[in-house]
Amino acid sequence: MDLIKSVINTLASPTILFTLIIVTFFFIFPLNDWFYRWNKRLKLDSFWTNRGGIKMFIILLVFFAFGLFDENFRLIVLKPDNVPIVGLIFLVAFFTWLSMKQAVDNDVHIENNENVNEYSDPDDKVLTWPDLVYIELIALVLCTVLLIVWSIGLQAPLEEPANPTLSPNPAKAPWYFLGLQEMLVYFDPWIAGVLFPSLMIVGLMAIPYLDTNKKGVGYYSFKQRMMAVSLYMFGWLVLWVLLIIIGTFLRGPNWNFFGPFEYWDLHKLQPLTNINLSEYVYIIWFSTGMPDNILLREIWGILLILGYFLILPPLFAKTWLKNLYNRLGNFRYSVFIILILFALSMPIKMYLRWMVNLKYIVAIPEYFFNI
Repeated sequence: MDLIKSVINTLASPTILFTLIIVTFFFIFPLNDWFYRWNKRLKLDSFWTNRGGIKMFIILLVFFAFGLFDENFRLIVLKPDNVPIVGLIFLVAFFTWLSMKQAVDNDVHIENNENVNEYSDPDDKVLTWPDLVYIELIALVLCTVLLIVWSIGLQAPLEEPANPTLSPNPAKAPWYFLGLQEMLVYFDPWIAGVLFPSLMIVGLMAIPYLDTNKKGVGYYSFKQRMMAVSLYMFGWLVLWVLLIIIGTFLRGPNWNFFGPFEYWDLHKLQPLTNINLSEYVYIIWFSTGMPDNILLREIWGILLILGYFLILPPLFAKTWLKNLYNRLGNFRYSVFIILILFALSMPIKMYLRWMVNLKYIVAIPEYFFNI
């Protein structure tokens, strides 16, 4: 048992965990034809059709049942604040599987020139009264019963009155803000708290104008909207839901990473020396002092950022995203690729922090401008 727990704690370290999840993700949610061919070759598409949801549910159930025998696991998972997040894990897993199963089934129907599952006969109607109202009434009663039983069986997560001289450790935001709090570890507050949330809203508003593909409208389909579905799932599952889970279960005192079976030691210290890119260049590589001129000091990071946003878009348009560029045109492609590059900057910055302790690519604290 201790060996299994040790292995799981090791796999839960951020670098290993994110690498495994991202690699697995793009083979389960193919982003292009290359990944799709590997998906077929490895028969990963059968996960969505051959009772994959039941298998996933059983695996999660076995993991949590096994974990409940560990005291450290119980203290975190059964905390009243965290119980809803456990339910979130099961619900997100189930409904992701359900939607993808319908999409894959519809792809098979389309290949066989059959009607999709969502096809409806114009003469087949459901009346609001009594059909819909009865269903809503039953759902209302069941939800009320669930909340009553929940409130009786689980204590409300109320703590003592706020004490300005004593802050909780770890101090965590509400669960729906844990993704933003995780971003604050890697980015300045103006980026993590203002720029990224604004881009999320703008990106969601821009989807109907960027994605003009008429296929897959009114019915689930994965093959007809492979890139759109995969990119959305990456942003939703990896860059949001996963960050919530990490912030809830793996972030402990002093905002350190802890494995699911690891004791949350208040005195755990991780000796980190996070340094900026300019310090890497001048102090470590060139073995010189830092220039006094701000522009000369940060020119390397500025060039790197400019290259990221100015060179990659046309490079992708000529190679990997050539068909997408021809379909969207200059303006819509530019908006699309900039939004994607901003989204990818999050895992890139996370890896840079974990692997080389890079704090900022561009650090200009004199003007409160850090990237």
